[in-house]
Amino acid sequence: MLVLVPNDYIDNFPLWKAIRTGLDPEHLPYVSAARAEDGSFRLRPPDPDSRRFRLPRLSGPPSMPQGRALLCGRRMLRASWFVDRVCTKWGLLFFGQDFDLYAQRVGWSELLRRRPAYGSLLDGWRPVSRGNVRMRPADEFKARTERDGAALVILASHGMHYFGGGTFARLNEMAAQRRIPVIDQAEVIYRQGAELRDAGWAHDDHWSPAGHQWAAEALLEYLKRNQSVCE
Repeated sequence: MLVLVPNDYIDNFPLWKAIRTGLDPEHLPYVSAARAEDGSFRLRPPDPDSRRFRLPRLSGPPSMPQGRALLCGRRMLRASWFVDRVCTKWGLLFFGQDFDLYAQRVGWSELLRRRPAYGSLLDGWRPVSRGNVRMRPADEFKARTERDGAALVILASHGMHYFGGGTFARLNEMAAQRRIPVIDQAEVIYRQGAELRDAGWAHDDHWSPAGHQWAAEALLEYLKRNQSVCE
């Protein structure tokens, strides 16, 4: 089963994360994957000094979009991950800011393009709006499951319906083109008479116990209706 949430593509691709946030892809504050010279992947440990390697802005506004600096102050944002997290969440909830377009304005993609390791990867790159989803990871998963004689099912988390539901609609369309079934966690939540926000914590949208329960119920319902998936 492939579980998809809105930020999956971003957080699992260090280069894309760097383009959107200004973090150096080789100095991330969390565990990330890097390709070795032989083509294999290795885990890169978190860098406690990641903020020291943040990418400078080549152009554009001197502060983060939607007035984050006005609320928090640039010094506090640099010194406190908690303040940075609160301000980011505030911006997402109330302004739906587009980090990709902002990143293009400040030139982080151009800085990374100048590095030999990333130049070819960024050839033809363009910003991706919040409502768009790329299916290359799903293509790879589908190829591998077919090779191994297994079945692939996508579980779309409740967050895929945020910001007007455009992300889920795009995912559903592309999955249908590839004949990959999509399980919609939101359907189970609504049948319970609950709201999407009930699947996450009050100040962190990762699944709460209820969110995990509804995800499990959605998957179980699908397997009961499609028992051939698990012969």
